[in-house]
This record gives sequence, C-alpha cells and structure tokens, in this order.
Amino acid sequence: MTVTSAPGHVPPRTGEPRGTAPRRWRPRAAAVPAAVLLVLALLPYSAVEVPFLLDGPVNAPGSLQLFALCLVFAGFALGYDLMFGRTGLLSFGHALYIAGGAYGTQLAMTELGLTLVPAALLILVLGTVAAVVLGAISLRTLALGGIGFAMVTLAFAQAGSILVGRNPGGLTGGEEGLPLHTAGVPEAFVGVAHTVNVYWLALGYLAVVAAVVWWTTSRPVGRVWQAVRDNEQRVAVLGRDPFRYKLGAFVLASALAVLGGSVHLVVTAGATPHTSTPQFTLTLLVMVVLGGSGTRWGPVVGGALFAYLDQRLAAFADVAEPLLILGTLFVLAVYAAPGGLASLRLRRVRRTA
Repeated sequence: MTVTSAPGHVPPRTGEPRGTAPRRWRPRAAAVPAAVLLVLALLPYSAVEVPFLLDGPVNAPGSLQLFALCLVFAGFALGYDLMFGRTGLLSFGHALYIAGGAYGTQLAMTELGLTLVPAALLILVLGTVAAVVLGAISLRTLALGGIGFAMVTLAFAQAGSILVGRNPGGLTGGEEGLPLHTAGVPEAFVGVAHTVNVYWLALGYLAVVAAVVWWTTSRPVGRVWQAVRDNEQRVAVLGRDPFRYKLGAFVLASALAVLGGSVHLVVTAGATPHTSTPQFTLTLLVMVVLGGSGTRWGPVVGGALFAYLDQRLAAFADVAEPLLILGTLFVLAVYAAPGGLASLRLRRVRRTA
C-alpha cells in the first residue's frame, strides 16, 4: 500500500535523527541576549553605589575588576557546559587548556617577542591542535565506560599541573606564577586607569563564547550532540558517527577555554598555577551544576555568581572560612533547585500552568 504525504509535508532525510532540523531565526529570541549585552556594556557609566554587595560605586576600578572576573568565569562555565551539559562528556582536564592559554600567551610574548593579539592567536591554533590529539586519545577510552574518559583527561591535566609546578627552565614561575608581560600588551589594558577596557575585554569574551555555543547548539549538530548525550547507540544506528561529534564538541570547548586563558591572563595581570590544577576543573563543574547544566543561561549565571561569592566571601575570612560558607550556600542552592538555578523559572511556569 502506498502512503501519500500531506501537502507541504517534507519527509526527513534517511539516517537523520528526528529533531535535528535547524531552528528558524526568531528575532525575539535574540532580543534578550542583546538587551543584556547592552546593559553590561553600559555598566561602567553607572556611578550607583550598592552597599554590602560592592565596596564602592559600580564604575569603581575594584568593582569593574570584580565584574570582569565574573564575566570570564561565566564564559569558562558556558564553554565547559558544551561538553558536560550538551554532549554528556565529563572531563576533569578542562583546566589544562585554560592554563595553556594563559601560560602560552605569556611565553609567546616574552620568548617570541610577539604582542598580545598575535600571541593569543598563535596559542589558540596550537591549543586547538593539541585538543584534537588529546581529545582523540581520551575519547577512545569511552569503550571502557564514561569513567575512562574522565580519568584520562584527569591524567593529562595532572601532568600539566606538575609541569607548571616544576618550573622547567624558569618558564612557568613555579608556585609564584608569571606576572603579565606588560611590554607586549597594549597600554589600553594596563593600569588601574584602564580597568574599564579590561572589563569590556572580558565582556567581549563572554559574548563570543555565548554566540558560538548558542549558535552551534541551535543547529543540526547541536541536536546530534543532544542525541549522543541521551542515547549514543541510537545515533550510531541512524548512521551518524558519535565519535566525530563528541570530538567536535571537545575541540570546540577546549578552543574556547584556550581563548579564555589568554583573556584571564590580562584580567588577573598574570598566569597563576591554580588554573592548571584539576581542582580548577571541579570548580567549573560546580558552577555548571549550580546554574543548571544543559540550559542556555544556567552556566552563565552559575559561573558569574560563584566567582562573585568566591571573591566577596574572602572579606569574611576573619569570621568564618570562605570555602565553608560557599560550600554551605551551594548545598542549600542544590537542595532548593535540584536542576540548578535555571530550573526555578521552569518550575514557576509549570506551577502557574
């Protein structure tokens, strides 16, 4: 018996998973990010004082420095969620690429005599190539189970952390890290008087990460990533190679981390060994879980909020241990919103309905 399709119906292509059709461009969907970006861009022009939350007005150098750090970590968390929340890859080695971006850019300026932009681009290319190689090796261990991939990425990160700590040839600075090589950085990003430019640099990095992640996840490749996360065997049966898609997500997230390492170098005025430790990756994982993995705004909110609390709670170090307070707040947040802070809005909509 022949089955005729309804007029205007376009059957899916053979071997293409359902739900992989690209979304239509909706101007209203881009209105909210554009409005948020505009508000953040104009934030340095505000002299409003927020007692307790900030030590001075919004446009004070200290406040802008804090905001810049929050924006960078929001970008880190959003890039990491591309693997963890969107594709289902639990990596413990994401810090390796952030540290590689910071230390690599610094060494490219000091040892090769490059300025900031060429040095960052060179390290971005080298870091992407390294991500292809290390990602291919790590993903081959998935045949042993998901824990194999996590352990191999942890081993690579631990090796990088040990290398930084041993300070070979005096290149990494050991436990002291490396101060920013200001001779290779434009004057617009050096000094307290130019903190606003550093803030805009951090905002630009977050905007780039958000544009890349949101655009790719809205395309057919993003649908396949989601299908790989939910049921990898079904994707393979439908004719798609899960390895290629997982490697693509890994490389893209790692490249964004390398770029973020270069930005973090400028924002913090130096490369610190803390960014090379596996514990740094665990911090990113906490940020993603706090905000809501696999959501659009969750990692951004979680990364910015965690970074803010981590910096501000240091003021209460004489009363209680900052990490103890931060850990308690995290437990309470997870208990109140098991799906992350992003799930609060969804729960409210369902309750209203």
